[in-house]
Amino acid sequence: MAAELLGGTSEPSVSVEDMTEPASLTQDEAVVVTDRPGVDDLIWARGLRKNFGDFTAVDGIDISVRRGEAFGFLGPNGAGKSSTMRMIGAVSPATDGRLQILGRDPATDGPAIRARLGVVPQTDNLDQELTVRENLLIYGRYFGIPRAQIRARADELLDFVQLTDRADDLVEPLSGGMKRRLTIARSLINEPELLLLDEPTTGLDPQARHALWDRLFRLKQRGVTLVLTTHYMDEAEQLCDRLVVMDKGRIAAEGAPAELIGTYSTREVLELRFATGENESHADGLADLAERIEVLPDRLLLYTDDGDGAATAVVERGLRPASVLVRRSSLEDVFLRLTGRSLVE
Repeated sequence: MAAELLGGTSEPSVSVEDMTEPASLTQDEAVVVTDRPGVDDLIWARGLRKNFGDFTAVDGIDISVRRGEAFGFLGPNGAGKSSTMRMIGAVSPATDGRLQILGRDPATDGPAIRARLGVVPQTDNLDQELTVRENLLIYGRYFGIPRAQIRARADELLDFVQLTDRADDLVEPLSGGMKRRLTIARSLINEPELLLLDEPTTGLDPQARHALWDRLFRLKQRGVTLVLTTHYMDEAEQLCDRLVVMDKGRIAAEGAPAELIGTYSTREVLELRFATGENESHADGLADLAERIEVLPDRLLLYTDDGDGAATAVVERGLRPASVLVRRSSLEDVFLRLTGRSLVE
């Protein structure tokens, strides 16, 4: 995807060293749907639609992403996330609706928009036979940046992603986490105003994921606007100021992670495991202990604001689950409630 977004002349706005911190965004700020983009809307869409023949991938969605925030797209496979990201990246035309990126119309200003974007594709497409530094130098030339300026930016970015000591190493033997950090560094070579990340930590081990989160959080602090897709709910909670949950081409819910949890779930979840085949038989007798109860093959989920109180009540009724777990409700609970648990291919 990154190669497709190359084109035009870069229009640098901020550097990794000099980026200013944005005004803070509170979780209580309401996002008002208007008929025209606001001054701080870097992405603005109304009634955005994408069809592939008779199939509707994106079905008339409204989006506003403001300068300086981290915005996430969550959804199962086939929800329309990638199709939406490609329209935002100005590489796939919208079938219908209105869309502005960085104040421009991608239908007529695609090259100018792409020159101001940074893109981290889902699959690393680094040149394996070049060194770490050479990947940055060659990529920067696509934007028409002078060689001396590219070299200075490359040094700065390698320090930012903690790869200075590997600058002259070939890419091929690097670890997955190092390659992802290099891909992020490459996406910043043109000093983009807007960074698009497609599942940035897929396939990484926990240490590498947290290292990458740290780099992204630092970018957000310095004023870069982030738009990401992810299948990791903890990642969305960590990085996103706001997000949308997409399902079947439509937006099922939108808001800050804490707001979505408060709206679509309870404060806590009580997980009970009974002997095989007994979970469903106990569900009716425990339904009054929770706002909502869900029967899974291996456990019962009781959604309640007082998990410990519900667990005590279960024991007082003479039931002895094989295991009892009280946990905080999470974005994953919201996601599964809105999109279901069935596997979508």
